[in-house]
Parts: sequence; C-alpha cells; structure tokens
Amino acid sequence: MDIKEIFEGVFRINGKLATRNLVRGVRVYDEELVEHGGTEYRMWNPYRSKLAASIINGLKTMSIKTGKDVLYLGAATGTTTSHVSDIIGDKGTLYCIEISERNMRELVKVCDSRPNMLPMLRDARDVDAYAKDIGECDVLYQDISARDQSDILNRNARLLKKGGIAYVAIKSQSIDVTEDPEVVYKVFLQEVSGNFEVLEKIDIAPYSKLHMFAVLKKR
Repeated sequence: MDIKEIFEGVFRINGKLATRNLVRGVRVYDEELVEHGGTEYRMWNPYRSKLAASIINGLKTMSIKTGKDVLYLGAATGTTTSHVSDIIGDKGTLYCIEISERNMRELVKVCDSRPNMLPMLRDARDVDAYAKDIGECDVLYQDISARDQSDILNRNARLLKKGGIAYVAIKSQSIDVTEDPEVVYKVFLQEVSGNFEVLEKIDIAPYSKLHMFAVLKKR
C-alpha cells in the first residue's frame, strides 16, 4: 500500500485522498475505511467535498492543521467537517454553523462521536448570535448557498485572526444564475477585498461545476 502525507493530516493512499480517522471504526457517509500500520484512514471523496476537490486540483495553502480552531459556515450534514475534524485532532476545535434544522439533526449525530466538533444551529448572517461563544479562530471555511455569500463572509471576518486563512466555495448559480460565472467570481472577490487578499483561485471541476474555491488571507 502506497501512503504519502501531502499536508499535515492529509494523505494519498494509492493515489486517493484520505484523513486519519479520529473515531476508529466509525463512518460518516459510507466512505471506505483503510487500515495500515495500526492506523485507520477514511477515504475522502472529492465529489462529496469541495475541500478535497481543491486539494486534488492543486491547492497550495493548507492552514487546517493539528490544534487549529476552525469556524465552518454551512456545515450541512458533516461530510467535509468530519474530515476537518480528523485533521485538527483532539487539540483543535471546529465550530459548525448550520441554519437548516434538518441538516442539523444529521450533523449532531456526527458531532456526538467527535468532541472537537461543536454544532450550532445559527444563521451565519447573525454573527452576534454566536460570536461570544467562539472568539477568534485560526481558519474560516464557508460553503453556503445564498445570493449574499460575500456579505456573509465580510460579517464573519471579525471572527478570524489577522493573517488567518479563509477557504470559500463561491457558488455562482446561487449568487446569480443569469450571469457569467467568471463575472460572479470577480465581483465576489471585489466585494470582500476590504477584509481579504486573494492567495489562490481554484477551479474544482469536474467534482463541482460552476464553483470557484478561493483561498483568502485576512488583512
């Protein structure tokens, strides 16, 4: 078996992505579990995770590491968040903001076995509702289907440390289905430029179409 660590806590196993399973024997979304050298790994499906897709498509800046505190906006049912949980480990904290009660019911099941994940049923636009429980984080991750994605990121920027990294899945069809996606991406980045500088722009096709994955640094 060919195993190579490509980022801290992120591995390629026989050419496919994986993370070290924080909760041995437990699957989150029917992913394959692989045992090697006394360690269990969870295979990471890029069709189910935009972060995985960005890594495969050339991501260079990886600030999600052991012991980091991560604010995740749009945690959904816990697919990508569970892999982030694997990476940051027991010494990190993952604050999972999700607005949908239906998604939250599934997310809580994931969090029950992962003490570093804190589920919060909140609207990411209402930062004051959870800011006091979070403080400042090392990393911000946003994956939200909404027209006002740039405004949501700007509102939450105050919860990211200066120089901290934001990972954003810009969803062109959620912002404006009538506009050229490249124009949508450009406008989004202009709208957040007061708080962030752009480090990377990654096309994550074919795993997710009409999305740009942006890596931003807090000014």
